[in-house]
Amino acid sequence: MSMNETVASIDFKKLKSAMEWGGMRRQVEEAIQGLLGDLPKRKPDIQLKIIDDTDHPGFTQQRVNYFVEEWDRVSAWLFIPKGRDEVPAILCCHQETPEGKDEPAGISGDPRMDFARHYAELGYATLAPDCITAGERVLIRSAPYEIKNFKKNYPNLSLWGKMLVDHQYALDALSEVGRVDAARMGVIGHGLGAANALLLSAFDERVLACVASCGFTRFETDKHPGRWASEELMLLPELLKYVEKKDYPFDWEHILSLAAPSALLIINSLADSRFHNPKSSQKAVSIASNVYKLLGASRALDHFGHYDGHRITPETQEIADDWFERWL
Repeated sequence: MSMNETVASIDFKKLKSAMEWGGMRRQVEEAIQGLLGDLPKRKPDIQLKIIDDTDHPGFTQQRVNYFVEEWDRVSAWLFIPKGRDEVPAILCCHQETPEGKDEPAGISGDPRMDFARHYAELGYATLAPDCITAGERVLIRSAPYEIKNFKKNYPNLSLWGKMLVDHQYALDALSEVGRVDAARMGVIGHGLGAANALLLSAFDERVLACVASCGFTRFETDKHPGRWASEELMLLPELLKYVEKKDYPFDWEHILSLAAPSALLIINSLADSRFHNPKSSQKAVSIASNVYKLLGASRALDHFGHYDGHRITPETQEIADDWFERWL
C-alpha cells in the first residue's frame, strides 16, 4: 500500500494471496483502532464471582460479576446447561436497551431477544453482560447511554472501544467457567449488540462463530453516517471528522475481513427503517468474501436478508441456531 493510499481505498478483489492480506491486516487494524481511541491494557485477573443462582429445568442461571478495571465490576447473567461438560459457549450482546443484560436473559424487554436463555435451553453455556451505561452500569442521576461522565473518565477512548474491551473480558469470564470448552466460543447480537459482536469478532481470535442481526449499513452509502457519533449514542465520535467530506478511513467490510476466518453470519432487514440503504451490508459481505476465500474459508461468511423490519423473527432465529450448530 502506497503512502498516499488509505485502507478504505484498497480494492479487496485485487488481493492475490493470504500472505498479501497478512501484510495488510495490521494496517486495517490500525485504521479502526485510530477511531476507537486508546484502548486500555487488559488486566489478567477478572476474579469471576457468583452472586446467586437459580435452578431451571435443563440449566442453571447465575448472577455473576467480574472486574474489567481496578474498581469496576461488570454484572452479568450466566447460564450453564445441566448434565454436560465441555459445552460450547455463546456471549450474548444486548441491543440498545435500558434493560441491558436482563433482555437477553429473558427477564425484561423484548422477549424475542432472549438469546442467553434460548441458547442455554439448546445446550450452550451463555453469558449476558451489561454494556457500560446500560443496566446496572447506569450511574445515579444519569440516563441509560448518557456519556457525560464516561467522557470525563475516558477522554481519549470511544464508547465503542470501551465496549470492545469489556466484551473481551466477558470472553475471559466464559473461559473460566469449568464446564465450558473455551475453544468453542461464539457471539450473537442484534442492533447495537450486532455491532459489538462484529467488532469483538474482528479483534479477538477466540470468537469461533458470530451472528450479527441488523447491525450496520456502510458509512460510504449511509445518508446519516453521523449516527455512530450522534448525541443519542456517541459510539465513535472521531468519525465526525470524516462525515462531511465522506472520506472514511475504513468501512464495515474491513471489520468483517478482520474476523476471517471465523464463521460470520450477517442477518439484516432490507426494509430496516433505522438504516438508510440497508442493502449495502450485502456489499460489505461481498467485498470481505475475497479475504475469506484467500484464507480458504469461503463457506464461513454468509448473509441472509429479510423484509421483516428491524427485529428478530422465528425464521432468523432458526437460521442463527443452525449457524451455531454448524460452527460450534
